Amino acid sequence: MAYLYIKALHIIFVVSWFAGLFYLPRIYVNLAMASEGAEYDRLLLMSRKLYRFVTPIMLLALGFGLWLWLGYGMTGGWLHAKLVLVAALVVYHFWCRQILRRFETRTERHSHVWFRFFNEFPVLALFAVVILVVVKPF
Repeated sequence: MAYLYIKALHIIFVVSWFAGLFYLPRIYVNLAMASEGAEYDRLLLMSRKLYRFVTPIMLLALGFGLWLWLGYGMTGGWLHAKLVLVAALVVYHFWCRQILRRFETRTERHSHVWFRFFNEFPVLALFAVVILVVVKPF
């Protein structure tokens, strides 16, 4: 029974983390298009708050996932592939923080088009992770 609660909490926090990973780069698209002023400041504030909110959620998702892996002995090639994708998502998460710092110092030079492509990585990773977890192809 505990396994199901841990699994449910893991899924809840993963979904919440992905919501942040989907929305934060979308704010970056708008920041890249905004001129200096009130709009830029408002978007920057939204970015800061979202990043601060979603980081503990990421840690909880990782913690419950680790608990499932080590506590309940999940194995298989699919899990190794999933862990590679999770590691890439963690790197992406911290890359978002670096980008936020550049927006804060007004040194970010990527265009809104670049951020539109940057925004697609979590979507592709989500597809791959769900397929790996549900189908377990290897």
